[in-house]
Amino acid sequence: MSMNSLKKIRSLAAVLAITFSALETVGVAVPALALVGEAQARVGAPWTPRSAAGVARRTTAWRVLRHTTAWAATLPAGCVRTKVNGFDVWRCGGTYYRAYQGRYIVVVVD
Repeated sequence: MSMNSLKKIRSLAAVLAITFSALETVGVAVPALALVGEAQARVGAPWTPRSAAGVARRTTAWRVLRHTTAWAATLPAGCVRTKVNGFDVWRCGGTYYRAYQGRYIVVVVD
C-alpha cells in the first residue's frame, strides 16, 4: 500500500470518528439523531442470574462483613442463625458472630 492510500484511510477514519461523536453529542439534545436509544437493563436475562444491572443494583442492599479481632469460644444464649450475603452468621442482640477456625469471631455488618 502506498503512503497516500494510508493517509487517505487514516483521514477517513478520523472524519468518521468525529462525525459519530458529533452525532452522539447532538443526539443528547435531539434524541431523533442519537445513535443509541434508551438503555434498558434486563436483570436475569439472558445468562445474568445475579446481574447487578438496572433495578437489582438500585434496590438490593449488599451488606459487607468485616472481621474484627474479638472472638468468643461459645455463642451467647438466644442467638439466631441468619445469612448475610450468603454467609452463615449468628445474630445475638446487636452483635453478629461467624464461625471461624473453631471459635466465633465478631463481625461488623455494614
